Amino acid sequence: MSGEKTEQPTAQKLKKAKQEGQIGRSQDVGAWFGMLGASIMLPRTLEAAMGHSREIMTKIPGVIADPDPAVALDILKNGLWSAAWAVLPLAMTMMAVGVAAAGAQGGIRVATKLFIPKFSRLNPLPGIKKMLGPQALWEGTKALIKTTVLGAVLWSTMKDIVPVLMTAGRLQIGSLLGVVTDSAISLIRAAAVAGIVMAAADYFVVRRRTNKQLRMSKEEVKQENKNTEGDPHLKGHIRAKQMAMARNRQMADVPTADVVLINPTHVAVALRYDPEHGAPQVIAKGQGAIAQKIREVASENRIPMIQDVALARALDKGVEVGQEIPAEFFGAVAKVLAFVMSLKSRGAAAGVHRNPNPHPAAA
Repeated sequence: MSGEKTEQPTAQKLKKAKQEGQIGRSQDVGAWFGMLGASIMLPRTLEAAMGHSREIMTKIPGVIADPDPAVALDILKNGLWSAAWAVLPLAMTMMAVGVAAAGAQGGIRVATKLFIPKFSRLNPLPGIKKMLGPQALWEGTKALIKTTVLGAVLWSTMKDIVPVLMTAGRLQIGSLLGVVTDSAISLIRAAAVAGIVMAAADYFVVRRRTNKQLRMSKEEVKQENKNTEGDPHLKGHIRAKQMAMARNRQMADVPTADVVLINPTHVAVALRYDPEHGAPQVIAKGQGAIAQKIREVASENRIPMIQDVALARALDKGVEVGQEIPAEFFGAVAKVLAFVMSLKSRGAAAGVHRNPNPHPAAA
């Protein structure tokens, strides 16, 4: 059936879908990669924060001994700036990972059309269909897999740290914090790696679902190609009109020609020679009906027509309208112009004349 959507989306359809924000993109990819990046940057962030905290803590006894609001506010300000500088690398990493994940899944584009109010979005039926359709089944399965995998990761991590916490009384505070921090970071990294694997599967499912939604019927592809490339009938009409306009311009220039080379009925080439502008120039040419029209205009304006089969064919084939003749035709055309001048000197230039010195290819 022509209405069945069996064709892959065209480039125009994909471009329109991106503009409308319809991109096969998984939010989990950016989230889990962000968590992995955070687990890498977190030790450095904590180390920097602890260093700044120790520096601030050394100043507190002096403030307690000699309370001064200005000094206290200065310490608070420095503490806030220190916290901001400590967290900044972590925040920048998270932002860079999020942008890279979005770009890798189809580019970064602000879908302005999503900001335009549409009453169709208030229709609850599409939402209900999603809740009861295959998408809801996949989301439920994904949530179950997430819970299972993250539970397994949490258990495998905690089973190693619990014995350490049970004997925490034998450890110094610094050592205990180091063990807890290392275990927490290991937990985050393990969860992030597992999440990335699940996000990859989610991305392919979302991508496949989006591509399926964007599929087109053969009639839609045909109509879009017609809209993009133009209606063939209309293009043919425009082309015919352009050719007609070009022919009219040629006919308007024929009365200014010095000579028209003919063959003797199928080809006509009108030449004009102005010594101040270089070599002779082809101002009109054509075959069949166009050649006939050129001859008629030339006859009406008493332009000499010289019959030279080979030269007329060569110029018609090798020189475009508006171009000067190539150097290899200088000699043959010069002889034609000399012959025309001799006819004009006798007052017998009008009409058709056979070239007494035909182009060598005519032989």
